[in-house]
Order: sequence, then C-alpha cells, then structure tokens
Amino acid sequence: MAVHSGKSGAVYVGTEAVGEIKDWSLEETGAVVSSTTMGDEWTKNVATQKSWTSSFNAFFDEANAGQTALAVGGSITLNLYPDGNTTTQKYWSGDCIVTSVSKSASFEGLIEASFSVTGNGALTEATV
Repeated sequence: MAVHSGKSGAVYVGTEAVGEIKDWSLEETGAVVSSTTMGDEWTKNVATQKSWTSSFNAFFDEANAGQTALAVGGSITLNLYPDGNTTTQKYWSGDCIVTSVSKSASFEGLIEASFSVTGNGALTEATV
C-alpha cells in the first residue's frame, strides 16, 4: 500500500502556481434521486449528476500570479497536485468558478488567504 506525504503538494491556476500554499482539499459528490415506489420495503435510489468542489489556504502574496488569478466569479482551470508537479505524478484538473476568497490577519501571525471553487464540468485525473 502506497502512502503519500502532503509536503510536496501544489495548486495551479492553469500553468501558474498558487504561491505559499498551506493545504488543499478536493471533494467529489454524486447526487441521487429516489426511485422508491409504493410497496417497496427499502428505499431505492438512482445516481444522477456528479459535482466537485475544492478549497485551499495560503499565506497571502499579492505579487503571486496564481493568487491574483483567483477573483470571485472568475472562471479558471484548477490543477491539484498531491505529490508535486513532477513527471509520473498523478493530479486532478477541471474548469471551475471561484466562489469565495477571504483573508485573515492576526497580530501574532502571517496574513492568510482562503479560496473556494466549484467545478464547472468534469474533474479529470491525469499523470504529469
């Protein structure tokens, strides 16, 4: 069984790396509708459409082209690399819409930025 360390993970908007990434997450979901009819003892369901969302956090860097490309309402191509953007590594990619951007600061910490996107079509898995 292979295990992976997240320390080499990366997030890209198209070909631009999003700088100062701390963490990212990806969620795929599938909608279902009930096909249960009168007399059925157990609920029956049918799979319908799939969707995906992603969120990621970074230390704020206004000079990073990847971070500045993440404007709310913008359409982007997101690429998520669990083990870095190097040959033979798997990654996920898809077109999406930026749904939220937030920033937070503390007197005892660095300014952080959080980003969320919603898929706009299929999510694909590929190899670098």
